[in-house]
Amino acid sequence: MTDTAAVATWLADFAALVHENANLLTDLDRQIGDADHGSNMERGMTAVAALDPGQYPEPAALLKAAGMTLVSTVGGASGPLFGTFFLRLATAATGPDMSPAEFAAGLEAGLAGVVARGKASEGDKTMIDSLAPAVRACQEAIAGGDSLADALHKAAEAAAAGRDATVPLIARKGRASYLGERSRGVQDPGATSVALLIESAARTLH
Repeated sequence: MTDTAAVATWLADFAALVHENANLLTDLDRQIGDADHGSNMERGMTAVAALDPGQYPEPAALLKAAGMTLVSTVGGASGPLFGTFFLRLATAATGPDMSPAEFAAGLEAGLAGVVARGKASEGDKTMIDSLAPAVRACQEAIAGGDSLADALHKAAEAAAAGRDATVPLIARKGRASYLGERSRGVQDPGATSVALLIESAARTLH
């Protein structure tokens, strides 16, 4: 079961991963975006990690606070998109503990929220290219009887594969789409952040 303490651990771990990879994220964004993805995500996740879990008795409340924090502190598209993901994930948490099935449903809700807000599809060279396969892998594993930990490890592998698959793509959404052919050959920074998010979940949630 995933309680508030587990969610707090996940968020703190993801914040640390973003900090460790901030230069990479910014470098990728420098090549096909505004050169601010790493600094924006680091600012947002630092604020999220500073939230006091003791003020949020249930996972839904902490996830909602995390989403609102990202929306209010992260510039560009990343704040609304990652914020929406956490806000939608929160809707699947109905009590003091999230079951594996609820967490998988929350991931699906998060993906749907990001798709609705960003108007992107798989193959557009965005965070969706990492998030969608991760959600599918997690759902399939949970439906097959896997533990949350095992399902998230499969999701992390799918997210990493989706991230890597963005390299040869031509961007069709966001600032990178203005570059056309020149966006080919660069790993998408949003998909890279999602892979870190799912990697962190696999490492911390059981």
